Amino acid sequence: MRRISDCLKDFLCEDAGQDLIEYALVAGLIGLAAVLAMSGLSTKIGNSFNTVGSRLTNAI
Repeated sequence: MRRISDCLKDFLCEDAGQDLIEYALVAGLIGLAAVLAMSGLSTKIGNSFNTVGSRLTNAI
C-alpha cells in the first residue's frame, strides 16, 4: 500500500510538462500580438504608399 501512495504522490507533485505548456502559451500570445500589430501597421504603410503614389502622379 505504501508503494501505491508514493507513486500517487510523485504523480501529483511532478511538473515536468508544465514548462512546455507555459512556453506554448507565451509563444501564442507573442504571435497574436504580432498579428494585431501588423494589421494596424499595414493600413498605415498602405496609406503612405498611396500618398507617395498620388504625389508622383501629380508631379508628372
